[in-house]
Amino acid sequence: QVQLVESGGGLVQAGGSLRLSCSVSGSISRIYDMGWYRQAPGNQRELVATITRDGITNYVDSVKGRFTISRDNAENTVSLQMNSLKPEDTAAYYCNADVKRNYFNRGQYWGQGTQVTVSP
Repeated sequence: QVQLVESGGGLVQAGGSLRLSCSVSGSISRIYDMGWYRQAPGNQRELVATITRDGITNYVDSVKGRFTISRDNAENTVSLQMNSLKPEDTAAYYCNADVKRNYFNRGQYWGQGTQVTVSP
C-alpha cells in the first residue's frame, strides 16, 4: 500500500505565503513524477505544478513566478512554496505521485487534500 500525507494548508491574507508538504510512504520501489493539483468548489481539478525525478519542473501559467515546487528523493517528499497568494488560489490542494511498487505494479496515487484559503 502507498500513502500520501499532505500538510501546511491554512488561511492567509492576500500577498502572504504558505508552504505545502507531502510525504509518501509504504511499499515503494521508485517514485517518478510528483505534483500538486488543486480543486476549487464547482471547478475541475487542475494541475498546479509537477516535478520529475531529475528536478525538471512545470507550472500552470497562473502560478509561474509565485509558486515553487521541490522534492527530496531520499525522503520521498514533495513541497510547494506559495508566495504572493491571491484569493483565486483558494482551493483544496492535492499531492500526486507516480509510484512504482514493484516490477508489476505502478500507478498514480493521491493525498487526501489540504485546504488553502486566501482572504482579500
